[in-house]
Amino acid sequence: MPHTATPTATPEWVLQIMREIDTLSFGEGFAHLTDETEMFFGTAHVVGVQAIKAFFVKIDEPLHITHEVLESWTTADGVCFLRGEATMAEKTDPGTVVRAPFMHIYYLDRQEPPRVKTLRITAGPLRTDAVL
Repeated sequence: MPHTATPTATPEWVLQIMREIDTLSFGEGFAHLTDETEMFFGTAHVVGVQAIKAFFVKIDEPLHITHEVLESWTTADGVCFLRGEATMAEKTDPGTVVRAPFMHIYYLDRQEPPRVKTLRITAGPLRTDAVL
């Protein structure tokens, strides 16, 4: 059965997750993740909200980073797709800014509020000319 994704406004809790990743101050957004949530970030596979928080601290703490959601779609069976761009610079070199496209796919349960069962993230490439 084909899935149809419909363009939608980005859910506020998803925008909150983006802000929490940017600030590494976790709260209401990350409350939508559970101890069973699986995250796939590139080749990394991380399970559980605390491990996912630690993963973001490890990769983002050395950075000034801002995630901007450009498009959002949802399906009737509980999948939320985001396309966006992350703007980042190392804290030790704030003048060198890099932009990376990203795609997040949230597989949700049917609870209210929704809980994230699986999160798949792809980011980059940072420099297309490096891979072409």
